[in-house]
Amino acid sequence: MQAAELFEQAIKPPEVARRLRVSVKSAYQWHQLWRDGGRDALASRGPSGSRCRLSPRCLLKLTAYLDEGPAAHGWVEDQVWTAARVATLIGRKFHVSYSVSGATRLMHRLGYSPQVPARRVAERDEQAVTVWKEATWAEVKEPGRPAASKTRQGLPGSRPGDGPGADAAAPPS
Repeated sequence: MQAAELFEQAIKPPEVARRLRVSVKSAYQWHQLWRDGGRDALASRGPSGSRCRLSPRCLLKLTAYLDEGPAAHGWVEDQVWTAARVATLIGRKFHVSYSVSGATRLMHRLGYSPQVPARRVAERDEQAVTVWKEATWAEVKEPGRPAASKTRQGLPGSRPGDGPGADAAAPPS
């Protein structure tokens, strides 16, 4: 509504854009709307995008399901809610289809963030990995660099006037 007030004061769209920190194109579009329909034409129409396909009651149930954890709903491999799992859960419980990106947005809206499961080979032997890290890796890795380099002081050539030909470059006294 600030734009409408400024237009009513005969302020030009470029100045409105500067004052409200919007693009000049937006200010011109608002000006056209304001000329055609007045203040009401500039009123907000609410958030854009599609509406949530779950009712408030279903959203409460979904939150409770998410709080129970993935294992309670059949995912026992790891304890993470991925967006794909949440989309599947919504389909199973509410018979509503959600895409992975839609499930991600819904999770964020509910205060959750989708997790990414660790990708590991099924045949991975954790004990063998630990032994290798402790024994073999310690032998193979390069020793670290020293924290600071040592400087040698007092050697000939370490000062600008000590090098060969220094006498020739010296100014006469």
